[in-house]
Amino acid sequence: MKLPVIKHLTQFIEDNDEDYIVETIETLEALTEVSSLKDEELDVIGELISNMYGAIEVHKMTKEGTPKKEALNSFMSRVLGSIDK
Repeated sequence: MKLPVIKHLTQFIEDNDEDYIVETIETLEALTEVSSLKDEELDVIGELISNMYGAIEVHKMTKEGTPKKEALNSFMSRVLGSIDK
């Protein structure tokens, strides 16, 4: 996951609508079923999906009143914490 990408996508959600991201995730998930995709291509799609889910999570936290910067940092801390385990 990349914080600048999540930050950008979070801003996109604020400017537009979360539904665009949800529909994009659904589209990308459907693409992963294409049997001719290479591992590298699947990795890229997976990274995009992860960043989009991260942006949705950060957006949810900001809607609950958490300042955006704090929500981004908290989310990334949780991600990094789960990787270390």
